[in-house]
Amino acid sequence: MMLRILNVCLVLVIVASSIGVIYSKHHNRMLYVELRQLETNRDNLNVDWGRLQLEQSTWATHGRVESAARKRLKMRNVDYAEVVIIKP
Repeated sequence: MMLRILNVCLVLVIVASSIGVIYSKHHNRMLYVELRQLETNRDNLNVDWGRLQLEQSTWATHGRVESAARKRLKMRNVDYAEVVIIKP
């Protein structure tokens, strides 16, 4: 009788351990899928970041800024004849 109870307990422990292993494998697979999705998202964001940096550097070139300053703000180069130096 004692041996039968021991066998039943061992079978239950083995079944519980098997279910634990299956759950752990499934959980690890789900985490791996999420990791791959996050890595893909990160890579896409890095591509966007690089594109935005390139676009910013294009918009901020010296010639473009100078052209915009001349056209929109009506700025011009300083005429040194108009420069007044004030000495303390």
